Amino acid sequence: MPPSRRPTYPPFLSIDFLARESRQLPFLALSLSLSRLALGYTWSPLDTTCSTIFLFSLLLYFLWCIDQRIAWGSPRKVDWEEEVVLITGGSSGLGRVIADTYAMRGVGVAVLDVQPFYESGQGEKEGGVRFYEVDVGDEAAVREVRARVEKDLGPPTVLINNAGIVNGKTLLEVESKALEKNFRVNLLSHFYILRAFLPGVIERNSGTVVTVASVLGDLGASQLSDYTAAKAGLIAMHTSLRSELADAGHDQIKTILVKPGQLSTPLFKGVQTPSSFMGPVVEPIDLAQAIVAKIDAGQSGVIALPLYADCIEWLSVLPYGTQKVMRWLSGVDRAMRTFKSG
Repeated sequence: MPPSRRPTYPPFLSIDFLARESRQLPFLALSLSLSRLALGYTWSPLDTTCSTIFLFSLLLYFLWCIDQRIAWGSPRKVDWEEEVVLITGGSSGLGRVIADTYAMRGVGVAVLDVQPFYESGQGEKEGGVRFYEVDVGDEAAVREVRARVEKDLGPPTVLINNAGIVNGKTLLEVESKALEKNFRVNLLSHFYILRAFLPGVIERNSGTVVTVASVLGDLGASQLSDYTAAKAGLIAMHTSLRSELADAGHDQIKTILVKPGQLSTPLFKGVQTPSSFMGPVVEPIDLAQAIVAKIDAGQSGVIALPLYADCIEWLSVLPYGTQKVMRWLSGVDRAMRTFKSG
């Protein structure tokens, strides 16, 4: 079943909540100024300040819109009667929420996972989700399942690479077999899925590729050397894929990079966020809503939640001593001490 909605993201006492609500300040400032004028007050320095805040915010928004259009191009037209969604790791967590969301709309959904989607195993349930038990870290298995998916639902047009595992051990502790599996599932599976299904999307010249990475791909963390290395690889792969599609003129194939912080899923069972104010845990349903909204809009882009995940790249421009202090304050290298594997 999909994860519980509680606790709601962002929590009331968090920097994410404050940042979200601060977006209303320019409109409140303008409303205050207009209200004063409507009540017969003469123009004052307060009104000048309020108007300046509003106009400056409007200018920033206008510049942001220009930047987004230059960065990601015009959106593609999405016709859900013609779209087929493929999700790896879709039997639980974030992938399950996205699968259920599209299934409720009647969209054809293919879930590739080693964990059963239905209690009865493989098959289809009313709602459109078809489950395929497959190890996406096995390229031969992925190529074999492609024919079955295309026969059952048609060529997928929305590829959501979401499968992931966590070992939670130090570099010296993780076994070679587990290390290899980490890279097959967390990194190579994305290559295998794209090599199998992307040619069909290119032939149609319309579709969306979603890469679910992690903020840890930019940050790194103790007891996660294998996981963070794979996620860093995904971020680099996604950037290269964007460039390759653009160079080939496939401007109607959109790409979405997802870099979440800690999600409320069993993947990081036992891990407690060091600060619910600075780094609130994100509910899968909230991240899924952001992903689905961008897919529906036919847009490319980057989705990073919570707020710190959207700013973490700036950490690398700071002096190393400052970075070390900030890592200690954040507790990122102590968080995995409470991790419960399995």
